[in-house]
Amino acid sequence: MKPDRSEIIKRVCERLDLGELDAAESLISHEYPFEPVERFVRSYTPRQMTAVFMRDGFIDRYRGDRLVYPPALRLVSQLLPKVFPYHKNGKMDVGHIAYWELFPTIDHVVPIARGGLDEEPNWVCCSMLTNGIKSNWMLEDLRWELLQPGDLEQWDGMFLWFIGQMARSPKLSETPYLKTWYNAAKSVADNRIHPTG
Repeated sequence: MKPDRSEIIKRVCERLDLGELDAAESLISHEYPFEPVERFVRSYTPRQMTAVFMRDGFIDRYRGDRLVYPPALRLVSQLLPKVFPYHKNGKMDVGHIAYWELFPTIDHVVPIARGGLDEEPNWVCCSMLTNGIKSNWMLEDLRWELLQPGDLEQWDGMFLWFIGQMARSPKLSETPYLKTWYNAAKSVADNRIHPTG
């Protein structure tokens, strides 16, 4: 169990009241040190993301919510732009809230800024909303736990629906985003059926 950090600040304030700046500084330095968080930006390929989303069963591994395959959301927006708008920067006043609640992302269970590795065993699927909340926090900081992957037999994130739509409507492949994700989806699906190695 981690120490009560408010108690550390109380003790620091007591030292400050006594004019003991050196003692207060030493207390903070040893018991609640400043640890700058490095900013880490990583982009993943649609194939990498698809593989992680499939592995995790299209659920938010921290909160258990079902998520939707990103190009399936975009296809709905393309077909129904007035009622399901998309905004490339995720602006909530312009794009549908589903892009925060249901859009899966990859998160590092142990944040890179906290010593985690940028490797597949440290990657999990979670929503944009959850990813924003978790940020650089450890699971124990948030009192969260890593949930079991979802069951693709129960929920596939509209993955097969997306593949079916693309296969039935070749014109959709004229949209670069959809075409890229379609190729990734087929590659991952094929690899799951016919694993290599």
